Amino acid sequence: VCPQAVTGSDEEDDSDASTKPIRSEKKKNPASLFQTGGEPPKEKKTKKKAPPKAADSEEETPETLQKNSNRKGKGKKSKKVKEERPPSPVIEVDNLEEFVLRPAQQGVTVKCRVTRDKKGMDRGLYPTYYLHLDNDKKVFLLAGRKRKKSKTSNYLISIDPTDLSRGGENFIGKLRSNLMGTRFTVFDNGANPDRANADWSNVRQELSAVVYETNVLGFKGPRKMTVIIPGMNSDNERVPIRPRNDNDGLLMRWQNRNMDNIIELHNKAPVWNDETQSYVLNFHGRVTHASVKNFQIVHSSDPDYIVMQFGRVADDAFTMDYNYPLCAVQAFAIALSSFDGKLACE
Repeated sequence: VCPQAVTGSDEEDDSDASTKPIRSEKKKNPASLFQTGGEPPKEKKTKKKAPPKAADSEEETPETLQKNSNRKGKGKKSKKVKEERPPSPVIEVDNLEEFVLRPAQQGVTVKCRVTRDKKGMDRGLYPTYYLHLDNDKKVFLLAGRKRKKSKTSNYLISIDPTDLSRGGENFIGKLRSNLMGTRFTVFDNGANPDRANADWSNVRQELSAVVYETNVLGFKGPRKMTVIIPGMNSDNERVPIRPRNDNDGLLMRWQNRNMDNIIELHNKAPVWNDETQSYVLNFHGRVTHASVKNFQIVHSSDPDYIVMQFGRVADDAFTMDYNYPLCAVQAFAIALSSFDGKLACE
């Protein structure tokens, strides 16, 4: 049986006084952890002309920007926003495709819920996963499902809950594993390098990679995850990583310690608790059930800044919260990797 990564109670948080002083000493902006500064060749030059607001996102036109930026409003709108502000910042999803690929706004935690649907023919083996904003409106963001007849685990990610086809226009990304099922790569919906156009601009980007390490107990202890993501440039836009072949992707760069423009993150190690005889992490009330799938992703230079957390709240329901610099597609794909068969040992 897996030891369970259990959720910490809030009392545990208070006793851990060490986190409080660190916070006040470290006034550094977490965004600086993710800046790699690397300007990719040519392709960004044309974008430079966009107004500085484009810092919020990849590839947006100025017109959509005003509508979509999570920056607070133009004209009349701002009043409404102020009233709603205290509970948690309003997350506006005007254009779903842009929103799910856009990094979370700095200082705003995007709180989501993942549900797993196992009903229907072969759904036991191929469940569908749905991602919604965890707010009053329960706005749908993404759906994901494992493809059948694929040699390795291959999940399609779509912005339409009813259309999970590879050819459809709602296909927004995919998660692919290696044969062992221990390494995963997340792609956007660009073209395979074999079908590149002359300037390579249509080729798919790698948005993230996840590496699961076995420990001495196989997968039976707390999992160790490494998450590799593209860095951010000085405009807080994701540096595009468009590998030309399999030897140039995030995993190979990471393996060869070629860390230009890429950032390495890890899951926060849970702490053994003698009372409960289990491993414990503090999710501040966002996770209620023990599960080997519960995790928090942090940067080693600032383990207090939670880039993403994921954990169980019911048999087929999980919370998934992410912060800058992740976008919804990256976070959802990282969560999907944790469901994969070879890793499951619940």
